[in-house]
Amino acid sequence: MKLIKENWLHSNRRKCFSLSTALIVSAFICACNPLASADAFAWGQPARMVPQDFTQLAKTCSPAVVNISTVKTLSAGPGRVFEHFFGGPQGQQDPFGRYFEEFFKNQPRREFKQNSLGSGFILDKAGYIATNNHVIDGADEIQVKLNDGKEYRAEIIGTDPSTDLALIKIKTDHDLPVLAIGDSDKMDIGQWVLAIGSPFGLEHTVTAGIISAKGRVIGAGPYDDFIQTDASINPGNSGPLLNMNGEVVGINTAIVNGGEGIGFAIPMNIANSVFEQLKKSGSVTRGWMGVGIQDLDDSLKDYYGIRQGVLISEVFPGDPAEKAGIVPGDIILSINGKPLDSSRDLSKQIADLSVGSKAEIKLDRKGKVKTLDVIIGRRDEAKLSAKTPGKPQETGEGNLGMQITNITPEVARRFGLSDTDGVMVTEVKADGKSAAAGIQEGDIIKEINHQPLITVSDYNRIMGGIKKGETAQFYIKRADKGMLVIKLTP
Repeated sequence: MKLIKENWLHSNRRKCFSLSTALIVSAFICACNPLASADAFAWGQPARMVPQDFTQLAKTCSPAVVNISTVKTLSAGPGRVFEHFFGGPQGQQDPFGRYFEEFFKNQPRREFKQNSLGSGFILDKAGYIATNNHVIDGADEIQVKLNDGKEYRAEIIGTDPSTDLALIKIKTDHDLPVLAIGDSDKMDIGQWVLAIGSPFGLEHTVTAGIISAKGRVIGAGPYDDFIQTDASINPGNSGPLLNMNGEVVGINTAIVNGGEGIGFAIPMNIANSVFEQLKKSGSVTRGWMGVGIQDLDDSLKDYYGIRQGVLISEVFPGDPAEKAGIVPGDIILSINGKPLDSSRDLSKQIADLSVGSKAEIKLDRKGKVKTLDVIIGRRDEAKLSAKTPGKPQETGEGNLGMQITNITPEVARRFGLSDTDGVMVTEVKADGKSAAAGIQEGDIIKEINHQPLITVSDYNRIMGGIKKGETAQFYIKRADKGMLVIKLTP
């Protein structure tokens, strides 16, 4: 027993010595080279640890970051704010109220100034400055303050609310410091980044962090593709997000209310094309195909027997897609040879195409692959306005614990529907099979087991051919979800 104990102590002393030696060598390497890593030493793989400091990076980049202050003129008058003075507590008229009412309501509306602060950075020596649209939106005056304290009046060159980007310009008698532009696509999750801006008006505040995620969709607009970072971002931080080479890889633009360590930046590869158009024409033109689209979830992939692509849920009348022959239910596989994995890919590819250009669309239609040419149109935001449906008149009845109706022209008009194919669910009984399967009021049943529906009679005929115990696949269009597949067993 004693011999075993001595051997155990001797063995572990050797292990402890080896581990201590490794840690000392690792610490020495890291001390000599702040970019070296203990993990790299231990595992034999290169890794970059925390930089020794960000001093040189901050000194080099700060001169090209500017503070932006704006003034907006707002008007206010008596209006409704004084109305509660003119009546009694129970709504009766105050006998003296009419005198005060005449006095206040005849007063002219007054104007007052509202100030706000933001950040930006200099794009070139001529004085072009990149910032967020929300910083200068509605501004009557824009002042830019450089790092040396000098201030200049700025003019708006162009804005793009869809990406929350704006380009402004100042005139100086000397060249300005500029920031180099980096490739945001090459940035990886976990890499260090630096943010410089004026959060809460605190000029040239420097914060550091890492890239937490890429390709974030936060509901800010149709072109969401944000870089997420834990570098501290606050209101007024609308400046550059920099990599360790001092290159701009993003423009800080959004935060999460109540969140800590969560900020979002527009990738510079997206911003570049926007700024180029703004510089040339003062506006941004995007391609438009005229379709409603959605991603394929697992149920839709199984229903169509396909694993990749983007589903066309709606085709707008008179737009390029309809003219080219695209119909609802088509699955677009690629555009100009570039495969599609998500609806975001499709939106971005079409938006990047020039108006009037020809796009080769490869699609799957009921299991057959087709290729169509679409002449790209101009995106019109007015066509994207939402329509609020009313309650339809119930004109037919189905089974399985739900009522259905034909989609008459009146129903289509009331619901803002662009086609009348299918039947609409008008009521779902809480204890029925339809409710249990997930069917909801307002759903439009377009197909059952790949058989198209146009009327309630079609529905009854198809359901009548399904034997008890067999599963029926309901291909459904839902206003807030797009196309769904719901399985139901009669």
